[in-house]
Amino acid sequence: MPEFSFSLMKTDGEARRGVIKTPRGNIQTPAFMPVGTGGTVKALYMDQVREAGADIILGNTYHLMLRPGAERVERLGGLHDLIKWDGPILTDSGGFQVMSLAKLRKMTEKGVIFQSHIDGSTHELTPERSMEIQRMLGSTIQMQLDECVAYPHTHNEAERAMQLSLRWAERSLKAFGDQPGHGCFGIVQGGIDEKLREESANTLKAMNFDGLAIGGLAVGEGQELMLATISATIPHMPVSKPRYLMGVGTPADLLLSVERGIDMFDCVMPTRSGRHGQAFTSKGKLNLRNAKHAEDLRPLDESSSHPALNKYSRAYIHHLIRSGEILGMMLLSWANIAYYQELMAGMRKSIEEGEFAKFKQKTIQDWQKLV
Repeated sequence: MPEFSFSLMKTDGEARRGVIKTPRGNIQTPAFMPVGTGGTVKALYMDQVREAGADIILGNTYHLMLRPGAERVERLGGLHDLIKWDGPILTDSGGFQVMSLAKLRKMTEKGVIFQSHIDGSTHELTPERSMEIQRMLGSTIQMQLDECVAYPHTHNEAERAMQLSLRWAERSLKAFGDQPGHGCFGIVQGGIDEKLREESANTLKAMNFDGLAIGGLAVGEGQELMLATISATIPHMPVSKPRYLMGVGTPADLLLSVERGIDMFDCVMPTRSGRHGQAFTSKGKLNLRNAKHAEDLRPLDESSSHPALNKYSRAYIHHLIRSGEILGMMLLSWANIAYYQELMAGMRKSIEEGEFAKFKQKTIQDWQKLV
């Protein structure tokens, strides 16, 4: 089976253009991964996700272990076959959702015991169990189990969670074992403390994961602190491995993070915003609930070549959203995924051409032009 590998093709400042090669297909970076939490990118067919330009999607270990269950997914042929997505899938470890969704939880050195937010049933998630679940799902990239602390936090809270995550990283990597064609990523923690981030990144680097993620951001600290933490962490991450910023973010977050050296992103924002009547476009963000769109026959984004953005009028989508029609949510979710992929493609092209700074400036200027 072909190996899992990363090649850095071009840099422009700190921005990087690369490719992750997997047996399931190549992932062009910088890459945005649509979030398929429970085996679905909400309101989209997988064909639409692929056709919009996505090379890889994300699945969620916590949700899938609770419903339909990892063992069942394995019996049904694995997540790829079940959901009819033939490209790479990254699964997170489930740790973040345990912290944010579980009704009751108890942290120990061994792992975390929690009650399901669905039915209150009790489960235990350890580094070993998380990796076992991800293997059953058949995911291409599997994440270590970590503990994420919310912002604001004390130094001691951030340090304790970071050290625990490092110990869990060792156990996760051991449990991952030998899976040709699959990758295992470690997660840098440490809150907004630069020294903790440095220690975490250096320790994980020595473990020789296939890639490293920056976790524990976009949890309330704001963009300025997030970007400062990324800038402080990146120099301690391997140049030759993919760098993944978890759970981020807005189009501006993506642009400014790529500028700092990030290769991969995931976020529910494009589909969640679509379900709430918002569209991201090359001229900024539209709220299709607003009455001003009621008789506007222009498409969402005239400059886009994608039908999700250039085919349907703002007036029609406004009508659908105001009427509570499911199609409105579907069209906007599709349009937002398409815009995010167009943005990533634009960044990749600009890095290849050595024009990233110009692309960034023009993109930010264009976002102000919304009419």
